[in-house]
Amino acid sequence: MKKEPYFVTKIDLAKIPESSKMILGDINNDGVLEMVMLQSESGPDNRYIPHYVTCATALDVYGNVLWQVGTPMDPPGCTGSDFPAQIYDIDGDGNNEVICVMMDENKEKRFMVLDGATGEMKKAYPLPSEYAHDCIVLANLFGEDKPRNVLLKDRYHKIWAMSHEFEVLWTHKSNVGHFPYPYDFNGDGFDEIMAGYDMLDRNGNVLWSIDQHKEHADCVFVADLFGDGNIQYVIGGETTGIYDTNGKELFRYDGAVETQHIAVGKFRGDMKGRQIACLDRIIRDGPKDGRRDGVFLLNNKAELLWKENRQTPGWLTIIETIQNWDGSGMDYILAYRRGGVIQPTIYDGEFNEITTFPVGASEHIYAEHASLFGDGVTDVILYNNKEINIYSSVQRDLKDIKSSNKRIVQPKRLFCHTTYPGAEMV
Repeated sequence: MKKEPYFVTKIDLAKIPESSKMILGDINNDGVLEMVMLQSESGPDNRYIPHYVTCATALDVYGNVLWQVGTPMDPPGCTGSDFPAQIYDIDGDGNNEVICVMMDENKEKRFMVLDGATGEMKKAYPLPSEYAHDCIVLANLFGEDKPRNVLLKDRYHKIWAMSHEFEVLWTHKSNVGHFPYPYDFNGDGFDEIMAGYDMLDRNGNVLWSIDQHKEHADCVFVADLFGDGNIQYVIGGETTGIYDTNGKELFRYDGAVETQHIAVGKFRGDMKGRQIACLDRIIRDGPKDGRRDGVFLLNNKAELLWKENRQTPGWLTIIETIQNWDGSGMDYILAYRRGGVIQPTIYDGEFNEITTFPVGASEHIYAEHASLFGDGVTDVILYNNKEINIYSSVQRDLKDIKSSNKRIVQPKRLFCHTTYPGAEMV
């Protein structure tokens, strides 16, 4: 049954640097998630050279600017790849920091640790390499009670593993993909790292590799697909492959041109286990009005259930799993940046529209989703250069919402933020 979204508020972004990307986190311990808008430099070809952050601006849900660090750039950089920034309590003091790679006063790129509440710089560290800032991944390589290690990478070839005080622990050269994903699959208290097509242990040793080497890995999803307590890795790129924790290929789907995003969830109530939603870049070259992508759904044995027969242009779609939207207990597929005439939409496991957001159909509309007020209710944020629109699955009135002043601990999905969504569902 189709569900209309509840509009919560609109925030004007006229005073926010153009082409900013959003990350979410409770940066001031007030029990509400804030929005940090990040702008990058212009000029480099982001297919080969990673971004760094030129300006970071913190907003609350009422649209108040809490702080701004850096200098806005005109023209700004493009938003088609990751910016090196996360929100996380990296120093363990009980407060979230904004960690990012920015230029210092000497025009040197540094790994900055900014106070989440004020934006003031707490620490700055030199990078291990000029291009070690394609993204920031937080991992637990020391067996502590929470991740405190930093993984940095260049665009496609090398990873640097760092301590929280920025000592280089090890490096790894290979086809490392877009976003290495940390997860302790063997329960030994240390994260293993799925780095492109190589599984690394905490010391950077290759445990196993999989046979997908023609292109890079676009996305990684860790999941218990069969509901039996065993973990699988679903990896998208030149194919869609399902692997066990020893690197054995279990199933594969070769019917896509390029699997760009993966979203795992319980999308179908009539099937056992979980299903795998994917985004295929069907036509990505040639005239813009001819480029096209499409969503498709696999069962947990990589068998095709359906595939979108898209006729309208648009090839920059991002899909993610969205939970707790309508109280049904089912997971859904959030798709945005669709372009053409397709607005941001939540789909069920049969590709029925559950919710369509009335914000236009531009490829320049991005989305974030989380429980903004820490109550377990999912909110969806849609934004472009001009405005932020916040919607919820329930009616909310900002005038009636009182802060709990109870800090929201940053969940992994938000401190492993990436433009190439992959996650875990175990």
